[in-house]
Amino acid sequence: MAELRTQLQKALAELRKEKERKFDQTVDLIVNLQKFDIKKNQLNLFISLPFRIKDKQICGFLEVKNDKVDTITPEQFKKYSDKKELKKLVDKYDFFISQASVMPKVATTFGKVLGPVGKMPSPQMGILVNAEDKEIEELKKRINSTMKIRTKQTSLKLPIGKQSMKDEEIIENILVAYNEILKNLPKNKENIKNIEIKFTMTKPVKIQIR
Repeated sequence: MAELRTQLQKALAELRKEKERKFDQTVDLIVNLQKFDIKKNQLNLFISLPFRIKDKQICGFLEVKNDKVDTITPEQFKKYSDKKELKKLVDKYDFFISQASVMPKVATTFGKVLGPVGKMPSPQMGILVNAEDKEIEELKKRINSTMKIRTKQTSLKLPIGKQSMKDEEIIENILVAYNEILKNLPKNKENIKNIEIKFTMTKPVKIQIR
């Protein structure tokens, strides 16, 4: 692990030499898999990162409006039978949460669209028994420090940090995500070909893990 940390430090130093941009670039971690059948071995993980990257845009399906989160109540569900409105909603928010009592209606109204893009509220992270302020705030805090990983192809691209973050913070986030992925792969390190890191506007820097 010490060698991987050293390689990551060198890679970040290299990326920081690139032309300065007018925005805070995202740091992406790319994990390239091998000997991994995505049909047989789906990864569906929630990883809690030590350093928050950004506040996610969160929307709640709740029985009544709540000031702590953008809310859609069951009376408003009809509006989203319009495909354009539904697409706008999916594009606007990173994460959806739901009160358990309205979840069946959420599944029938929004499931076909939220399911395929991995944004459906889930028992692991997005379903509230009671929609009280404290519970909503705690869930939002957890969501903002959590990364969701689903395998759609044999290359995983994960937003792991921001250019403005300290190198140590970016590296800690990378190591936590990498180790969690490793733990959940059927053949562990054998399933990883290599990893790469990049900023939004740069080419990736390859990191060998053997």
